[in-house]
Amino acid sequence: MRCPFCGDEDSRVVDSRDSESGDAIRRRRECGYCGRRYTTYERVEEAPLLVVKRSGAEEVFARAKLLNGLLRACEKRHISLERIERVADEIEGELRRESVQRVTSAEIGERALRHLRDLDRVAYIRFASVYRQFDDIDEFQNELARLDEPVRAVHTDDTPADQPVRAVHTDDAPADRPAPARHTDDAPADQPALTGSNGGRGHDS
Repeated sequence: MRCPFCGDEDSRVVDSRDSESGDAIRRRRECGYCGRRYTTYERVEEAPLLVVKRSGAEEVFARAKLLNGLLRACEKRHISLERIERVADEIEGELRRESVQRVTSAEIGERALRHLRDLDRVAYIRFASVYRQFDDIDEFQNELARLDEPVRAVHTDDTPADQPVRAVHTDDAPADRPAPARHTDDAPADQPALTGSNGGRGHDS
């Protein structure tokens, strides 16, 4: 593997691990001549993914181009290169898993913004200003307002979003029947049994 800094072909692998998405092997190499380190990836060769630009022109998806945009947005932020590379991997992995042959540059930009929103707010605004081509301060303010909007609630179980969460009962009684009466040792046999403190009704969770 040729060193990108000095061009020497002598290098050694100092670290090797699977990418976050599991579709590539990430290797850290050290040049035997200049001593500098760089990253290489081993990936399965796949059908090319075409990107449709705003002009209508098409080009082959280039991970390096996406990564460069993320790096510019994250410049001078306390975000590791490994974390930024992981974002690029996740975006590419999402597109590959959807088995699409063409994707618009707008879709890639929106996916990048979704990841950056959770990663760093400053990086998000930087990326949005270039991607959405802000012309004045009002557009910045509008984007900041969008950034502060709460994220929609997500159901954490399998209940459909348009149905209420099912109540859970804490005893063994069916939800539509009262719990069976309980006799206490001190209650005379000819007196009615005592019921639970909740009148025999199950507890709503």
